[in-house]
Amino acid sequence: MPYHAPPFRDRAQAGQVLAGMLAHHAGPGTVVLAVPNGGVAVGVPVAWALGCPLRLLVVRKIQIPGNSEAGFGAVASDGTAIYNQELLARLGLTPAQVEIQKQKALASIRERLALYGDWARPPELGGRTVILVDDGLASGVTMASAAGIVRQQAPARLVVAAPTASASARQRLLPLVDELVCPDVRAGPYFAVAEAYAHWRDLEVDEVLRLLENLPEQPESGPGRA
Repeated sequence: MPYHAPPFRDRAQAGQVLAGMLAHHAGPGTVVLAVPNGGVAVGVPVAWALGCPLRLLVVRKIQIPGNSEAGFGAVASDGTAIYNQELLARLGLTPAQVEIQKQKALASIRERLALYGDWARPPELGGRTVILVDDGLASGVTMASAAGIVRQQAPARLVVAAPTASASARQRLLPLVDELVCPDVRAGPYFAVAEAYAHWRDLEVDEVLRLLENLPEQPESGPGRA
């Protein structure tokens, strides 16, 4: 198989690429909602370039029992859950097992909300352009959950932006949003977000908070405060 160089150096450079593609949304009427942790490093340069506020939208993958890397769905902070029904059928999980895994994901969300404080409390979204940002879309299920919770607040326009995505994730999300911006869409049986980046690693919470503290527009009660 021929080697293909990653299209992005790192998340920050990928965010700059997205910012150029999203320039038509610049202005205070736009809000960037980044999915932590990796989506924050992409979303910060987008918010800088567009001159708009950035907040966090905490959604979590619902993990397959015994597998911390793979999930069969995603849940948002309000309990809204979306499932990969085809995968769920193959796994043969009982409703009780599904609920247990969902509650574990919600517990993780509550922990993150406490850590991120006001950064995880978005401003009023009604009538505004909302740009949901993540560092990549593998199945699209987590982002679909995020889109569902934002739709409930009646934004004027809902945009999903990610540097890289699988073709199946793109197809999943297209009917759910007004605009999908993704410069690197890949088809095939295998997809890994990390393969789009020359430099890739997981981000810790303290790194995320440092990125947020450099933004010009801060929550009124300060970063990381409830």
